Formats: sequence, structure tokens, C-alpha cells
Amino acid sequence: QVQLVESGGGLVQPGGSLSLSCAASGSIISINTMGWFRQAPGKQRELVAEITSGTSGDTTNFADNVRGRFTISRDNAKNTRLLQMNGLKPEDTAVYYCNADVTYDTSFGRRRAVYWGQGTQVTVSS
Repeated sequence: QVQLVESGGGLVQPGGSLSLSCAASGSIISINTMGWFRQAPGKQRELVAEITSGTSGDTTNFADNVRGRFTISRDNAKNTRLLQMNGLKPEDTAVYYCNADVTYDTSFGRRRAVYWGQGTQVTVSS
């Protein structure tokens, strides 16, 4: 099994910055894709940003409304991905969920599954 633990988030004024961290633990063989989704009250959950590992390097994908303001990076040694959010706007207010597509080891062999973090609140308000 795999666990995702999120940290970061909180309250920030418009134009400010926050960073989110997502750490994966367990019998991990590889993290194929890891990123963040967010869900604001009354709205559907939407992709914010993700980073996919490939044979020729990483590929990043950002929602149009955060591109240029948010960056995503990795710390392989800790199976961690970091979301740096700059230029935050009130419309960025939401619960942010870490999401990971992970290949892991079990006593029955290799398995692959998608996991979610517990969610962390980001509030942008003056």
C-alpha cells in the first residue's frame, strides 16, 4: 500500500505565495505521475498541475488558469513533489488534493494504482 501525506497550505493575501508538499511512502517502485487537484465549494474537482516521469525526462502539465504562476518540482530522494504557488488570487481558494499514480511492490508482485491525499485548505483573501 501507499500513503500520500500533504503539507502546506493556509491563508494568504492576494498576490502572495504558498507552497504545498506531497510525500509518498510505502513499497514504492516508481511514481508515474503526481500532482494536485483542487475543489472549491460548489464546483467540480479540477486538475491544477502534474508532473509525469518519462524515459526522456519529466513532463509537466498545468491548468490554463495557473500556468505561469504555479510551478511543480520533484525531490526523488524523498518521493516528494512540491507545488509552488505565486501570484495567488481569491479564485485559487479551494481544498487542494495530492494525487499520485504509483507502481508499488506487494507480496503478490508489482501493482499500479492511483492514490489521493487527505486534502489541504488554501484560502486567498485580504
